[in-house]
Amino acid sequence: MELRRVANARRIAAVAAVGGAGVGLGAAGIGVLIAEAALARRAIGPRRAAAPYADGRYGSGTGMSLRLVVLGDSSAAGLGADSPAQTTGAILAAGLAQASGRPVRYQCLAEIGAESRGLASQVDRAVFISPHVAVVLIGGNDVTHRIKPPESVRLLAEAVTRLRALGAEVIVGTCPDLGTVGPIRPPLRWVARRLSRQLAAAQAIGAVEAGARAISLGDLLGPEFAARPHDMFAADRFHPSSAGYAAVAEALLPSVLAATGFPNSADTTQPSDLSLAQAAVAAADLAGTEISADVVAARAGPTGIRWASVRRRVRVPLPNVAPPEPLDDITLSGEVPPVAR
Repeated sequence: MELRRVANARRIAAVAAVGGAGVGLGAAGIGVLIAEAALARRAIGPRRAAAPYADGRYGSGTGMSLRLVVLGDSSAAGLGADSPAQTTGAILAAGLAQASGRPVRYQCLAEIGAESRGLASQVDRAVFISPHVAVVLIGGNDVTHRIKPPESVRLLAEAVTRLRALGAEVIVGTCPDLGTVGPIRPPLRWVARRLSRQLAAAQAIGAVEAGARAISLGDLLGPEFAARPHDMFAADRFHPSSAGYAAVAEALLPSVLAATGFPNSADTTQPSDLSLAQAAVAAADLAGTEISADVVAARAGPTGIRWASVRRRVRVPLPNVAPPEPLDDITLSGEVPPVAR
């Protein structure tokens, strides 16, 4: 089974690299997904119309501001959080400001309902910001809307390539395991788990090869969410709550700090060497696992197979998030007004 998953992830990424879209769920799986989705929709409650607005300047440090953007879907926007300070983006901005001693100018470019095909327009806006750090959270809607995995991976890799060309360090949180969402019952749960973990592994390969750090959010909605669903899920029973977004930020923050040169001094974890495809599959099963692009670029196996390092970074305490100072609509750094979401 493990060998099959590795081969499948490698195949999806290979098809994506040449612009194909021919790998997807079989007819039987599609039938199950369609038949059971209606039951899940009735169990999932109504969602809020908009995510909390968290854009602004975080931290009171001195020196040049660091510019952070978050791109992706409703999970990136923070839909379900009770306040702006409890969104993943705000927590990451405050944590980066605290670790660096510099102010952080944060803008959320994510849009509710976005699929990977929506990343291009979000990157268009990032061009005017010239971010130092870009965090991308995408994939859940690709699974539920039955987007072909190679297309999803190709679009993600293109977005990462463009962000890297802007000089940004890019951190990609791969597709979470949708099979852990409470209202999704078997057999749909089994299909959703297989599809989301398959996409997560392929996303990791595509993102890493494009120059990003890929962080697995695979089992983030796992035992803790199952044990405390009323705390970890929002009222719609689908999106994370404020506590859920804190868990997402806790998984991402160590890699954000490492990417920007402000790693946790206690981060002494040793990476384990695997092929890139093996690393991607292993990471899909364990939340918070990082695969670093700089390691992959420096190494190749004797047969040309690229290698990566799976790293579990030491978690850092999450910061207290103070209300941010507002950003000017137009600034010398080229920042633009936030997108309506």
